[in-house]
Parts: sequence; C-alpha cells; structure tokens
Amino acid sequence: MKVLVACEFSGRVRDAFLAQGHDALSCDLLPSEVSGPHYQGDVRDLFKDHWDLLIAHPPCTHLAVSGSRWFKLKQVEQAEALAFVQLLLDAPVARIAVENPISVISTRIRKPDQIIQPWQFGHGETKATCLWLKNLPKLRPTDVVPGRESRVHNMPPSPDRWKNRSRTFEGIAKAMAEQWGSL
Repeated sequence: MKVLVACEFSGRVRDAFLAQGHDALSCDLLPSEVSGPHYQGDVRDLFKDHWDLLIAHPPCTHLAVSGSRWFKLKQVEQAEALAFVQLLLDAPVARIAVENPISVISTRIRKPDQIIQPWQFGHGETKATCLWLKNLPKLRPTDVVPGRESRVHNMPPSPDRWKNRSRTFEGIAKAMAEQWGSL
C-alpha cells in the first residue's frame, strides 16, 4: 500500500507503516526528525502521484478550541487553515484520515467520525484526538491502560512546546498501520 502522511515531521506514523511493509512517505514543510522517506515541501506537490491512503495532521494553531480566546484576532488565518483541512479531505485519495484536536473543524466543516485518547492505545495520558475519516473504519482500541494524566496539555511554555504537543503517540501510529494498513 502507498501511504502519504501529510504534515508530519516526527516520522512516527510513516515509520509505523514502514514497519508493516508498506511504501510510506511523510511530508512536511519542516525536515523529518528521524531518517526515512520524507518530502520537505507542500503536500499539494504530491497529490499528482497515486496514493492508497492519506493520513493528514494539519496544523491546529488556528483551529484548536484550546486557543479560542484568540479566534477573533486570527479570522483570516483560521479561514486559511479550514480551507487547507477541506483540501486534505477532498484530496484525490481513496482512503483519508485527518487528525486534529477538538477544534472548529467540527462546527465549520463537519463533526469528526471518531474521538480517540492515547490511553486507549497504551499511553496513560489524555489528549482527545479527532479523526475525520473517508472510506476507513474507526480505530479499535488496542491497549487500554490506567492513568489519565494530561501531560501534553500541561507542558510548560517553551520554544518547542508546539512540536512536543503535536507528535502522534506511537501506540496510535501503530494502530493506524495495523488496522488501516490491512485494508
């Protein structure tokens, strides 16, 4: 299966699919944090190629409700971010998953098909993650664990806070590769 993982600099989802034997490529404006197949640039450049699956993690800076107090000041940025999400949902790919935290996507585009938590996939943490799916089944929890710490939400301010908060949990990436990679 050819898998494109958009807006991913960590390589975690890409590497989970590679481990399952798939042809996977991550794409981001940033370089990849780890070595592996990665396109540094605009994901739209890659839509001309054939992909069986697109998993997209669009930036949530102007979308997440955790930053709602700033929405009035960034209406243009939010409109652009929503247009990008819609572009990803409409990409010429048969199977698509768009991932984002609780956000205005739910009210401005459509409600998510599923909301997952890291503790359902082996990580004792909370971080509600929405999935908008096209021709994909909902992810089944693989390893429900105790410990509902909101570590990601409570990270102290730092220059890399946004990066640290945006990385996909390995258990979720593995579930995506195992469950969606077998379709």
